[in-house]
Amino acid sequence: MRIREFQGPDVDQVVCLFYDTVHSVNAVDYSTEQLNAWAPKKGIEEKLESWNKSLSNNVTYVAEINGEIVGFSDMTHKGYLDRLYTHKDFQRQGVATALVNKLESVARKIKLTEINTEASVTAKPFFEHRGYQIIRSQNVERKGIILNNYQMSKKLVAE
Repeated sequence: MRIREFQGPDVDQVVCLFYDTVHSVNAVDYSTEQLNAWAPKKGIEEKLESWNKSLSNNVTYVAEINGEIVGFSDMTHKGYLDRLYTHKDFQRQGVATALVNKLESVARKIKLTEINTEASVTAKPFFEHRGYQIIRSQNVERKGIILNNYQMSKKLVAE
């Protein structure tokens, strides 16, 4: 597995990976209605443009295996871990761990003392295992549909 910085041409694979992951992996914890609100098939073109911009502005890495993007994650320069997704066929193989390790390392290098995220019900155990603490459970609205997730935070210790 190779972890590398996101590049603009990656956005097509990243958005497809996001959609597929949400609709397969997260289907255990969310209804079809919630999944469609979270990752609607409609509006992919808009997402390609907006995500290319936000992923390029953030600290963003992709994980590749044999040239295929199997995961991605991004963090703002203020320490908000925005997105973390692993391809449905590469779950529990260390992809998310490698990506978050890279983001946490960068966060320390830029002197951040904390990382915050909003974790899905599905991702909560992963983040808890990595030392993230639940700040609070919350309900977020997407296209009029309520989804439960968790505000989580991790204090960083200098390496």
